[in-house]
Amino acid sequence: MTAYGAAGEWVLLSYWLPREPSTPRIAVWRKLKRLGVAQISDGLVALPVGPRTREQLEWLAGEVADGGGSATIWLARPATRAQEDELAHAMMAARAAEYRAVMAAAADAAGGDAAALPSAVRRLRNELRTIQRRDYFPPVERDQAQAALQALADVCSDVAHQVRPGPRRQSPPHSP
Repeated sequence: MTAYGAAGEWVLLSYWLPREPSTPRIAVWRKLKRLGVAQISDGLVALPVGPRTREQLEWLAGEVADGGGSATIWLARPATRAQEDELAHAMMAARAAEYRAVMAAAADAAGGDAAALPSAVRRLRNELRTIQRRDYFPPVERDQAQAALQALADVCSDVAHQVRPGPRRQSPPHSP
């Protein structure tokens, strides 16, 4: 498995938040999900060390503290290569599922209403970019999702050319 940052280095966030009020816990959980963290255990998540991952978890640690909880950031290496591979494979599997959902949505859109194609292409492009931002160990589904989206964009373009009228032809001036 190829590491995102230096080989074997991970940034960990160990955190605790009180159960009530639940709003800070939910906000932190959503942000962790958006970052694509590997859940090691309850209150312990990891990301491969990279240019932005440590900073993102540091910001999140601040939000945990603001929510009445506690958080610490750790730089660590798994004790074995197998443990690191397990983390990376879990993250890869989660992204693969997200890419498969994009492929399914692209297939559904291709078989649906032609008028809805442009908005479907825009929505799926945004979704694909969001997934790619948290994709530290790209699975083969990444390329497949990009190809499915490109195929949908091509269908959308073909439909637009078929529907779009050609240039207007002007009638020749009438002779007296």
